[in-house]
Formats: sequence, structure tokens, C-alpha cells
Amino acid sequence: MEDKKIVDLYWERSEIAIEETGKKYGKYCFHIASNILRSDTEAEECVNDTYMQLWNSIPPNRPMRFSSFVGRITRNLALNRYTRARAIKRNAGVELIFDEVAELIPDRERGSEGITEKIALTEAINLFLGTLSKRARIIFVKRYWYMCSIEEIAEDIGATCTSVKVSLHRTRAALKSFLEEREIRI
Repeated sequence: MEDKKIVDLYWERSEIAIEETGKKYGKYCFHIASNILRSDTEAEECVNDTYMQLWNSIPPNRPMRFSSFVGRITRNLALNRYTRARAIKRNAGVELIFDEVAELIPDRERGSEGITEKIALTEAINLFLGTLSKRARIIFVKRYWYMCSIEEIAEDIGATCTSVKVSLHRTRAALKSFLEEREIRI
């Protein structure tokens, strides 16, 4: 079923919308959640929470790119669930990913300097991603958006773990320079 039709079903408050979302995006959501949470049970719960969040947010929202909307909700829910679980025990995989980009992300403890700064950072990162080769962009997004392990990325793109690590290191360095050139505080 087309995304527009699924969104229309949410607007009509038809429970078929959730069923169709599950058919089309269930595996996608599960992949995102399991890469962050590293637990199939937790990922399944997160996917179910995604459906509830979609039900509660459509309407009033009418997303233009439903797949991105669904992915973003799943990712945010998984990260929130991860943060709560981290208070109990650390998840080394996701912690490592956060540590890799810690110097590139504004300090959350510093207090919010406003949404303008976050928007500027988001726009700059999107511009930066547009400058990368397709391969470097895929590696970067798989690692820092989908939270894939180095091994998963290497297998997906047919590369060695070392080449993925080198690509990520170079891309992080380039992103840091890119942000500094635009005077975006990190």
C-alpha cells in the first residue's frame, strides 16, 4: 500500500493503518530499534510503541515522507528507551558510537542554547552529507543513524572492518572541519 494511503487511514482513524504500517515498515523499525537496543524483546516493544506514537501523532501531523517519519519516531523511542536502560547498566555498543561523535555533538549538559543552534547543526550536517561520496555517506549514516556495528557495515558494503573504521575516522575529521568553518559550536 502506498504511504499516502496509509497516512489517509490514520486520518480516518482506521486501525488498518497500523496493520499496513506493520506490513510495510515493521522490519525497518525493528532493524533501527534492535541496532540501538541490542535486544529483540526490547526492539519489538519499541516497534509497538512506534505504532502507538504514530496513532497519537497522525492527525494532527500529515508527514510528507512517511518512511522518514516512521524511522525517526522509532529511532527516538529506541534512544529514549536506551537512555533509561543505561541508568541501570551500560550498553557498550551504543556507548561506543556516542563516544565516537561526542566531540562533534553540542554538550547536552551545557543547557539548551535554543532550537536555532540545533537547526543550524542539523542543516550543516545535511549539507556535509551531500558532499560525501555515496560509499562514505552510506557508512556514516549506517553507523550514526542506524547504529550498525562496524562488522555489519563491512558485511553490507563488502568491505573490511579496517576500511570502514578508516572511512568513519576520516569522515568525522572532515565533519569537524566542516562545522568549524561554519563557526558552529561543538
